[in-house]
This record gives sequence, C-alpha cells and structure tokens, in this order.
Amino acid sequence: MTANLVVICDPNPQAQRALQTILRRAGYRVLLTTTGAAALEGVAEYEPCAIILELELPDVSGIELCRCLRGHGHIAILVLSTIDAEGAKIAALEAGADDYMTKPFSPGELVARLAARLRTAPSELRLELDGLVIDLSAHVVTLDGQEIHLTPIEFALLRVLATSHGAVTYGTLSSAVWGSLQSDVAPRVRTHIANLRAKLEGDHQRCLIRTEAGIGYRWAGRGQPAASSRNGTALGAP
Repeated sequence: MTANLVVICDPNPQAQRALQTILRRAGYRVLLTTTGAAALEGVAEYEPCAIILELELPDVSGIELCRCLRGHGHIAILVLSTIDAEGAKIAALEAGADDYMTKPFSPGELVARLAARLRTAPSELRLELDGLVIDLSAHVVTLDGQEIHLTPIEFALLRVLATSHGAVTYGTLSSAVWGSLQSDVAPRVRTHIANLRAKLEGDHQRCLIRTEAGIGYRWAGRGQPAASSRNGTALGAP
C-alpha cells in the first residue's frame, strides 16, 4: 500500500484542482480520476491509502463505487459530495464509506478527517470462526490448523464477502475482483463462488456463503475480528 497516495474521484475539474492543491500541501501524492471505472483501476494498480470521491459520477453510482472499493483491503474511503441529504449519507456509510463531508468544505477539516481515518484504519484483520481462520492481511486461510490454498480470485471474493455487511451484488463482486463494471457477470462470479464454497465449507457442515436469489451473496459466518491500527488519470508528486 502506498502510504501517502490519495485517489480523487470527481468529474468536476475545479474540484479536482482544489483538492489536488490541498492534499499536496499536506504532503500527499494525488491520483486524479473522473469516473468510477478509472478510480477502480487506479486503486488496483497503485494501492493508495485513501480515496476521496464524489457521489455523482458519470458512469456509476458513488454508493456502488463505495461497495466495490470495500473489496480493496483497508483503503480509507471519504465521500466529499454536493449531495447534502441524510439518506445519501446513510447509504454511503452503510456501503462502506468511512466518512462523509459535503461541499463547500473546509480544507483544514478535510485534511484532519483524512489523517484521522488513516490513523484508525486497521493494518491487519483476522476472522476466526469454528476452526476457520481468515487472515486478510497475510492472505492466509486455515481450517483446523491446515492452510487452504485459494486462488487470487477466490481470496479477493472472500475478502469482499467477509468484510461486507448484508448482501453483496454480483456487480460489486465483479468490480472489486476484476476492476471493472460490466454487465452479465453473474455466471463468472457463480463459478468462482462454487469453488470457494467447496474449499471453505467442505464436509464440515458449514454454511458460510449464503445465496441471495437474484442479487448475489451474503457472508453468513460471523467470526471474531481482531484489528490493530497502523502508525482520464494524472499522477502527481507532492
């Protein structure tokens, strides 16, 4: 993860310039994107520490983008939007956003909130459930002390499901794993979920991944988490 890199996802050039100036002065490097698809590609390639995003994007809902981003490790997600409605704020936070600010905003408050989120974001996360241990930081899964080999795709799907609350759509899973927002992704997702289920559940009578008909999947295993705190596109240096 790039400790001082922040992705800005906002289609407004003026907002981009203002945010870039503010963040560079605060010591951050900045990756500028204008669409949800470009933001996902940037996150997958550069592994930034945080993203600041507008909800009103030209290609995808900012709420859906928050859900997709939750599959990319422990990136801090800060919504900075023109939408000042309670429903939007609740939806964004439930979708995985760590904080929500509205425009116009205070540059000092923005930098302070970003720094606070980076201080409290977990650097490692382990989930333990009935002999199954998922170490999301080390990319290791063990069952009764024996390591389970997961493909990168299977582990990415597991990360999204195990760290999400409620049902996760086929589109969200596809975007988080393959880094793009596409149509008709359900068959591909189903194939990999079937393989993941076979490895995690096996003959142990577990039901960890529940199918939500017509929607996607839900993580049914609620283990004990343990977290510790960690001390078009243009990429610019501070």
